[in-house]
Formats: sequence, C-alpha cells, structure tokens
Amino acid sequence: MFDTIDDLEPGQRLLVRVDLNAPVEDGRGQDNRRFARHADSIRALLEDDHAVTVMAHQGRPGRDTFISLESHAEILADHLDRPVDFVADTYGEEALEAIDDLETGDVLVLENVRMCEDELPEKDPEEHADSEFVRTLAPHFDAYVNDAYSAAHRAHASLVGFPLVMDAYAGPVMDAEYTANSAIQDREFDGPVTMVLGGTKAEDLIPVIEQVDETVDRFCLGGIVGELFLRAAGHDVGYDVDGTEFFDHQWDDHADTIERILETYGDRLTLATDLAYEGDDGDRAEVDVEDLEKDTSYLDVGSDTADAYADLVRDSEAVFVKGALGVFEDERFADGTVEVLRAIAETDCFSVVGGGDTSRAIKMYGLDEADFSHVSIAGGAYVRALTGDTLVGVEVLEREA
Repeated sequence: MFDTIDDLEPGQRLLVRVDLNAPVEDGRGQDNRRFARHADSIRALLEDDHAVTVMAHQGRPGRDTFISLESHAEILADHLDRPVDFVADTYGEEALEAIDDLETGDVLVLENVRMCEDELPEKDPEEHADSEFVRTLAPHFDAYVNDAYSAAHRAHASLVGFPLVMDAYAGPVMDAEYTANSAIQDREFDGPVTMVLGGTKAEDLIPVIEQVDETVDRFCLGGIVGELFLRAAGHDVGYDVDGTEFFDHQWDDHADTIERILETYGDRLTLATDLAYEGDDGDRAEVDVEDLEKDTSYLDVGSDTADAYADLVRDSEAVFVKGALGVFEDERFADGTVEVLRAIAETDCFSVVGGGDTSRAIKMYGLDEADFSHVSIAGGAYVRALTGDTLVGVEVLEREA
C-alpha cells in the first residue's frame, strides 16, 4: 500500500499533482466537481502548515481545450476562499523563483504541465525520473503528493517520475478513489452485484464485461454500448444517422467481441426493451425495440427499461455505475440515468458511481451524494480499476513506499 498525507510531517514544501482538467468556454476553464474535491485535499494540507505548489494538466496539444491554468487558479481560489498565486511557467526560472518564495499556508499553481515537452510521452517511470523537468523541479520540494487518481492510468512525467526521486504520498482523493474503485476486485458481496454501463465510449466498456464476469452477476446496458449490443441481438439500431459518429467505427472495431460476449454472457446482460427519442413536437417519444427502424438518434432508454433497471438495482447488494444511460443534461432524456441513481440512493447497497459526467447528474437532479458509497470523479482510471488493470500512477506510489 502507499503512504498517505497522514504520514507527512507538518510544515513542508509540497509539490501536489491534481487533476483539474475541465470544460472550456471562451478560452477559460469552467468549474466542475474536481475543483471541490481537490480543494478539500489542499485545505487539509494547509491545516498542517504546508506550503503547496499545484501541478495539473488541461487538454492536449492541438485541441481547443489546451489552455493555460490561469483561470483554474482563480476557480481554485474561490473554492479555498483564500488567495492562490499563478505562474505562467512550470520549471523555468520564473517558476522556481515563485516556488522558493512560498511560505507556510501559501498556494501556487504552475502552468499546464502538458506544455512541457517532457510530460506527455508514455515512458517508464525511470526514464521520466531522469527528465530535465523532474530533475529541475524536485530539489525545490520536501515531498511529492499525487492526488490525481483520475489520471493515474497515464505514464506521464508529473505522475510517475517524481516518486522515484523524492518522498511520495497519496493525497485524499487518490486514497479514497483507489479504495472505493478497487472494491469490485477486493470485496466479497453476499447478494447480487449489478453493473450499469452506458455513455459514449463503448470501446472502453466492452472488455469490462468479460474481465469482471466472476464478480458481477448482471449488467444493465444503455447509451452507445447498449445500442451496439441491441444491434448484435438483431435490432435495427447501433449505427450512425443524422451525421452522428458514435456507432459505426466502434462496431467495426469490436463487432466480433460484442457478438461473442452476447453469446457467452447473454443470460446476464439486460438490454433495453424500449428507447426514447425526440418526437416531431419536440417532446420525448418512446418506441419498443421490437418495432425499431432507426431513422433518428435515440437519446435515452425507455420508461419500461428504466423501471426494470431500477428494480434490479433495488435487489442488489452492490451496484457499480459507469456512464449515463441517456443524454441526462436534457431533462427530457434523463429518466434512465436518474431512475437508476434514485434506486441506488434508496437502497442499502454498496455503490460506486463513476465518471465525471454521470456523477454530475447526482447534483443536477437534487440527489444527495451521501446516499452513495462513493462518487468517483475518474473516467479511464475507474474503468481500469474495475477490471483490475494496473494503474501506473498508483503502482509507482506503492513500489516506492
């Protein structure tokens, strides 16, 4: 197991890696749940008289979301209700001077680490530890804290290089996320275990069904992955219409796997019996899957499916959710996602809701986060944890501890 911030001596100068990757509007980062969660971690460090330098990423080079973290520092300051300095540099002279000037209780945000040439290449931790980025920055700190669980599947310099050259600890978000998201591998449940899979990234979820088959008793499918399995079952859905680009490439790449899983695990897969779409009058309309002739986009599972999935949840000892069952941002097509979340909240079961988008629905529709065992802000790392795959950012913390 890794060391945590509870093992830190107070009053240290800390380099803290968080994940503030956020939606971007008009060139500025927008607030999301990650800021609140990481602000709690930073607040805990400040209470122990540490000086905190924050390291984070935003977007990828070449994309519209690849921007400076200056606006992120402002959002973080609002959450902390205290000043947060920003420096438009990561490990150059300007950054090092700002770091060395920090005093107890100060918070500094460095520039987007993905603007550093050393950051993005996927390399072994040993190679990253020997990079100019890591070798330059590390000597200016007493310890490194990785709180970025949602990026822990990335073998990037800021995530795996520093633990090899300095004392390294897991932050509160890292600790809580890893413990909860690994439960499907580490815990035994007395009753049925249900997994709800949805969202748009079907190719990430398809392998999960085979990899957790010894733990999960039944799967409820919606979103893109649900349509692809309906297509494999012979229904006229699961392909692109109206200029969408969700289905065809994922079907072409994974049809054989989908068909194999359907044949092997069909008795444990619950597929939608009806789907919802936007009718001619703009209202929600529904159609039975037996009557489908796809000429429009289906935006949610239907009411009968939502009720059936909710009933399965209420009969479960544990429920794991990854991905929304519909376009819940539009309340017309939130029924599937919200009915499942309400059923979890009303049921005394162990529950993990994963993925930033899905977890947003909890607050959006007036549910109480306390009614869920854990609400994860992770996406890719959550999927990796469910399947038992190695998270390199976690592995290096454990190894060095």
